[in-house]
Amino acid sequence: MGFYLCGMFIRIKTYHNNHQAVQIVENIRDKGKVHQKILRHVGRAQSDIELLKLKELAAFIITEMQVKKEPAIFPVSDLAEMVKKSRQEQDQTPIQVNLRQLREEHRIVTGIHDVYGKLFDDAGFGNLLKSCPVSKQVLRDITLARIARPCSKMASADMLSKDFGIDHSLASIYRMMDQLNQQEIVRLQTLAYEQTRRLFGHTVSVLFYDCTTLYFESFTEDELKEFGYSKDHKFNQSQILLALLVTTEGLPVGYEVFNGSMFEGNTLEAILHKVKTQYQLSRAIFVADSGLLSKENIKKLEKNNIEYIVGARLKSLPQQWQDKILDSKGQIKEQQEGDTIRHSSFQYDESRHLIISHSQKRAEKDKHDRDKAIERLRAKLSKSSDMKNLISNYGYQKYIKSKDKAKVEIDLDKVAKDAQWDGLHGVFTNITNFPPQQILEHYRGLWQVEESFRISKHDLKMRPIFHWTPHRIKAHIAICFMAFSLIRTLQFKLKKQYLTLSPEKVRDELMRVQSSILRHTKTDERFVVPSKSGAHISGIYKTLEMQYSSVPYRLCQK
Repeated sequence: MGFYLCGMFIRIKTYHNNHQAVQIVENIRDKGKVHQKILRHVGRAQSDIELLKLKELAAFIITEMQVKKEPAIFPVSDLAEMVKKSRQEQDQTPIQVNLRQLREEHRIVTGIHDVYGKLFDDAGFGNLLKSCPVSKQVLRDITLARIARPCSKMASADMLSKDFGIDHSLASIYRMMDQLNQQEIVRLQTLAYEQTRRLFGHTVSVLFYDCTTLYFESFTEDELKEFGYSKDHKFNQSQILLALLVTTEGLPVGYEVFNGSMFEGNTLEAILHKVKTQYQLSRAIFVADSGLLSKENIKKLEKNNIEYIVGARLKSLPQQWQDKILDSKGQIKEQQEGDTIRHSSFQYDESRHLIISHSQKRAEKDKHDRDKAIERLRAKLSKSSDMKNLISNYGYQKYIKSKDKAKVEIDLDKVAKDAQWDGLHGVFTNITNFPPQQILEHYRGLWQVEESFRISKHDLKMRPIFHWTPHRIKAHIAICFMAFSLIRTLQFKLKKQYLTLSPEKVRDELMRVQSSILRHTKTDERFVVPSKSGAHISGIYKTLEMQYSSVPYRLCQK
């Protein structure tokens, strides 16, 4: 069994006495053959707890082996603070210096800490871990490092040292994560929600809810990591389930972590408890996709006096309703961004309305996707009509029929029936005072939570997770959530100033905001020369009521 980690990987070897040895190995190619070379014997475990500790130690050693540190001119722990202090205390006295006698000694990134650091402080995140000032600072720097360049904790420490002039040991990072307990995580979510409320004028009413899976570079299970349906298609790896609540603008409200085998439809009760106990909502409209649609979940929402808009599985409705939907041409017609949309509204039962929409664009996409699937299916059938090759693929199943016991062919009737549903979509709601257009507009806002998952998974690289213990896994997710909250907050503020920038663009702009440390070869005086600002930097800084200056200044020595 192996746990791959950036070229080198952790291997667990089990002996006859059930003892397990943890080794760091590397694949070596010799004369066309691949051999495994043992780089380090980490230790032997006699229990599951010992095994977890040895694997975490092995991950630490791997990162340490991969990262080569470069010596800094100053003690790194001093450099960023010196630059910050000097900038605050700079005067307007002209600097007289011979440029030929200046040499660059260091260059540090300042933009990330300027902008996201201010947002961190404004959100009150600096009040977390306040009983331990060192861990409090480590939390701040590691959160900002995740925004700057998501990577392992060891690599983050190295990046902070080399690129930001900030020094934290890996031990101090792990100590901070161990102190980030459940009580602190609850406080974190409360702070994030209060920040969201302030941005919305203290009114939050519409909540978008969805779940995703996060996988591990591990094949073992525990009380948190379990095997289950993976939305990342990592079915052979243990995972957890992450449930996320955001607003109409994608701003965070809260999250919950569940074990990996949990069905997403069963997460609602915990989320409703959070909504009732932690958030002061004058009116709560709950928006979710069809994965949460069940009679039990609908009853829970109604019992808690929560209005909802939930995706409907139209093809799973009783036949009489399917016929009614297909016969309806839509009572309301509107043009929307080059698309023709028709709406129909039905009283489904005592408490629910069924809103149906037909989009011409969506119909064209549905047809295109089906035609591509049929094309691939025909190509497969031209090579073999063996049922075993096709029956396991759900995308093909709905278009084939058995010709005899072993052969299959395309079922044209199934294709025609599927085509009837092109462009159709439905939602259930208990809201009575909104027109269908507004109901559907709220539902379309679900892309905000999907975009939030994309930011978390890809921009912040929340997955895969390399931590092994449940406590550190939860701490890792909390750090990512904090970073996500800062990213979304800045996006929202920039959008209000008519500056629409992606998180990637903002990060790239801020990473280019740097300061060069120059030393005078004769006097040993040191000067700070800020970089030229990028196209959007002045707008970003101005949005946060800050000013960016590229005027050089003297470095104050400690």
